[in-house]
Amino acid sequence: MDTDFWLQRWEQGQTGFHQSRVMPLLQKHWPGLGLPSGSRVLVPLAGKTLDVIWLAEQGHAVLAVELSPIAVQQFFEEHALQPEIQSTPQGTLYRAGSIQFLCGDIFGLDAATLASCAGCYDRAALIALPPELRARYARHVYGQLPDGCRALLLTLDYPQAEMDGPPFSVPESEVQALYDDHWRIERLETRDILAQESKFAARGVSRMDTGVFRLTAV
Repeated sequence: MDTDFWLQRWEQGQTGFHQSRVMPLLQKHWPGLGLPSGSRVLVPLAGKTLDVIWLAEQGHAVLAVELSPIAVQQFFEEHALQPEIQSTPQGTLYRAGSIQFLCGDIFGLDAATLASCAGCYDRAALIALPPELRARYARHVYGQLPDGCRALLLTLDYPQAEMDGPPFSVPESEVQALYDDHWRIERLETRDILAQESKFAARGVSRMDTGVFRLTAV
């Protein structure tokens, strides 16, 4: 899987992963992170998620990173925002109020940018990556977030042999293996969601749980 896969999904309108509401698990668990208003929050592989708007409404400075220019443009159009646009070494930066969208590769983020983020909301990034990229992603992104950074991580856990990803299954054991060296990991909730995800049941998946984790960099 490479960048062309996701670019083509957006070009062809194959975006069934996009949700038309704010993620309820974000609304439930984010306040427990206790991030002060004004904190910069990273949202990797953001698509055009409404979660970005919600985080900004909580008083955060949001840095969303998304590969597809179509997704970024649709985000600003759908929210009637007129962003300032500038070219940077990491990609094209769109800025409107407290929201920034960097249209570029998540692996292109530099250390200074990551070090400026006090929080991270990872709903769609880790589970979008195949196994060979997940370890690289954890090292590059989470490995350069600052001490004290607080993250909310959402995962899926299902029998991987029953369905090809993405989204991929990332069980709690893998979360521990990826982050245990430099992050304190707390499982906040595990929820059976197969009944609400009929499209996955139709693909032959027999079990699907979503996991919610609070991570603190130490």
